[in-house]
Amino acid sequence: MPQRDGSGYKSGGVCKKLIEAKNDVMTRVVNAEQQQQLRRLNKVQGWLSRVEGAETEIGELITDSTREIQKLCLGGYCSKNCKSSYKFGKKVAKKLHLVVTLMGEGAFELVAEKVPLAAVDARPVEPTIVGLNSTLEKVWRCLGEERVGIIGLYGMGGVGKTTLLAQINNKFLDTPNDFDVVIWVVVSKDMQLERIQEKIGERIGLLENRSLEERASGIFKILSKKKFLLLLDDVWERIDLTKVGIPFPSKNTSKDVFTTRLVDVCSLMGAQKIFKVECLRDKEAWELFLDKVGEETLDSHLDIPKLAHTLAKECGGLPLALITTGLGCKKSQEEWSYAIEILRRSASELPGMGKEVYPLLKFSYDSLSSEIFRSCLLYCSLFPEDCKIDKIELIECWIGEGFLNGYEGAEVHNQGYYIIGILVHACLLEEVGSDHVRMHDAIRDMTLWIACEVEKEKENVLVSAGAQLTAAPEVRKWEQRRRISLMRNKIEKLSDTPTCPHLLSLFPNINRLKTIASGFFDFMPSLTVLNLSNNGFLTKLPPGISKLVSLQYLNLSKTSIRELPKELKALVNLKYLNLEHSRYLHTIPRQLICSFSMLRVLRMVNCGYSDKIPLDSILFGGCESLVEELISLKHLNVLTIALKSFFALQRFLSSHELQNCTKSLNLRYCDDSKSFNIYSLADLKHLDKLDLIYCRNLEEFKVNYSEIV
Repeated sequence: MPQRDGSGYKSGGVCKKLIEAKNDVMTRVVNAEQQQQLRRLNKVQGWLSRVEGAETEIGELITDSTREIQKLCLGGYCSKNCKSSYKFGKKVAKKLHLVVTLMGEGAFELVAEKVPLAAVDARPVEPTIVGLNSTLEKVWRCLGEERVGIIGLYGMGGVGKTTLLAQINNKFLDTPNDFDVVIWVVVSKDMQLERIQEKIGERIGLLENRSLEERASGIFKILSKKKFLLLLDDVWERIDLTKVGIPFPSKNTSKDVFTTRLVDVCSLMGAQKIFKVECLRDKEAWELFLDKVGEETLDSHLDIPKLAHTLAKECGGLPLALITTGLGCKKSQEEWSYAIEILRRSASELPGMGKEVYPLLKFSYDSLSSEIFRSCLLYCSLFPEDCKIDKIELIECWIGEGFLNGYEGAEVHNQGYYIIGILVHACLLEEVGSDHVRMHDAIRDMTLWIACEVEKEKENVLVSAGAQLTAAPEVRKWEQRRRISLMRNKIEKLSDTPTCPHLLSLFPNINRLKTIASGFFDFMPSLTVLNLSNNGFLTKLPPGISKLVSLQYLNLSKTSIRELPKELKALVNLKYLNLEHSRYLHTIPRQLICSFSMLRVLRMVNCGYSDKIPLDSILFGGCESLVEELISLKHLNVLTIALKSFFALQRFLSSHELQNCTKSLNLRYCDDSKSFNIYSLADLKHLDKLDLIYCRNLEEFKVNYSEIV
C-alpha cells in the first residue's frame, strides 16, 4: 500500500540518478564522435534508447502518484481504493527494478569504436586513358596470378605511369575483390621512410607518433592479418619494405605494384613481373592530343589542323607533353608555329617537360616551368583588379622589360602569345574574348603577395592601381621600387622629382594627368617601360623625358599631346612607340622617327588629324616624309599607320619591308585620285585591318592584278 513519502518520490529520485548516468554516457559519446572521429557502440545506443523509454514511463508514474496519494486516508496508512493502490504499487516496483537494472547496465568501459576504413580510396584520374588500356589489362590479369607478388611499372617521365596506377586503384572500386585494403603512397625522389609509414598508417588507422622501429612493428602487426594491395608511385631507389613494416607480399595473398623511371629499380625491388609503359603510337597520340585541343580550336584556322598534327608528332607520343600542349588550346596560327619551334629546339623549355609540371599543372605559380613565365605572370598584377588586359599591350610591355629577349621579328610576338596561352591554361589568367585576358582576383592577390613579400628583394613593386587616388604616392615610397603602377586613378599632376635608380616600369596611365614636372624623369636611369596612355588631358611632354636613356617602350596613345619634343631623339634604345588615337598630335619633328634606329613596333593609326599641321612636321601633306623615314628603319616588324594620299601609299608599297610588317592601314582624306586598285595591297600579307575614310574624290575601286604585276 503506497505511503506519502513513498513510491512517487522514490521513483523520482532514482530516475534522477538514471538521467545523470545517461547524461554522463552521452557526454562521453559526443566527445568520442566529434573529437576522436569514433562511432558509438550499438549496445551503448540501445541502452540510451531504453533509458529514454524508461524516463518517459517513470515520468508518467510520477504524474499518477499525485492522484494515488489523494486516495490515502488515516494519515496515509489506508487507501480509499485498495485495489487501485495495489496495482499502482506493483507498477512502481516494476519500474524501480527496471531503473536498477539500467543503472547496472550503464557502467560502460568503452562507448565508441573506430570507424572501419573503406577498402579503397578513389584517386582523381582521367576517365579514359588513350593507349594505356592494353597495359592496364595486362597488369590487372597479373594481380590475379598466384605466383606474382610484386609488379614493377617503368617508363620515362610523363609517359602515364601515375595515371595507370591510379586506374588500377580505381578499378577496385567497382570490381569484386578480396583485398581488405588498397594503400596508395607517393614516394618521390626525396624518399623518407617515415613519410611512407605515415601514409600507410593513415590508411590502416595507425596514427601514433612513434619511432621508425616502433611504427614499423605496429604496421607489421596490422598488415600481417590483412590481405593488402600496396601501390607505390614514383619510386627512385630500393625501398626496404621490412624497415617500413610491410610484410613481404606473398604470391597468393598480398600484392605490391610500383612505378619508377629506372628499370634497375624493378630488379632491386624484387619484381616478379615487369612492364614497360611505352610512349603512345601515332594514332593514339593524335587521339589524346585531339581530345585536349578540341574540335572548335582545330577548326578555328585553316592552317591549324596541319600544324596540330606536326605538333602532336613533335611530342614523340609522350602523354604529358601531348596533354600540356593540347590543354594550351592555342587559337592562333602564330602560337602553334612557336610551340612547334620550341619543341624542336629544346623540349625542356616547354611546360610539361619538366618535373614541376605534373598532370594538369595544379594551377600553381610554382609549377610554371620557366622563370620567364613566372615573371610574366607577376607583371600582370600591375594591372587593376578585374581589368581587361590587352594581349598586344601586355606582350609589348614584357618585351620592353626584357622578358622575351633572344627572339626577333614576328617570333618575339609569337613567343608572347605562347606565354599567354600557357598562363591561361594553367588557370592563372582567364581569356576575355580573343584579344584580352583577365587575372582572377584570388590569383592577383597571390601574385601581389609574391611580388611584395615573398620575392620583395627581387620584385619590389608599388601597386596602387584602381585605388581612386587623386594624388601620386609620396616620392619616398618610390625610391627602391622596380615597378610602379598608378593605373586607373584620378591623378592630375606628377609634380615631384622622385629618385628611382632601379625603376624599370612605370604605369601612370588611365588617369587625369594634365601636367608632368620638367624634372620628373631626371632620376630614372633604368626605366625601360613608360605608359602614359589614356590621359585625355595631357597636352605635352616635359623636355626632361630625354633623361630616360634606357627607355624601350613608350605608350602615348589616347592622349591630347600636340607635339613630340625634339628631345625624344635622346631615346636611342626605344623599340616600341605607340601614338595611336592621339588625334591632336600635329607636330612630329623631321628626322625624329628615323632617329629611333632600334624601333621594332610603331603604332600610328588615328594619329594627327589636326587641320594645323606645320611644314616642319612629317605629318604635313599626305605623310610622304613619314614614309621616307619609315623606310630607313631596318628593324621594324610591326607597323600600324595612317596615310593621307595615294601618292604616299604608292611610295609606301614600294618597300617590301614596310609591306611585310604592316598590321593596320588607314587611308584618310586621300583626295589625290579618283580610282584605287585594291589589288595593290595584295602583298600586305599580315594586314589585319584596312580603313578608307573621307576619300571624297574616290569614284572607283579596281580589282585588277595585271596592273600590279
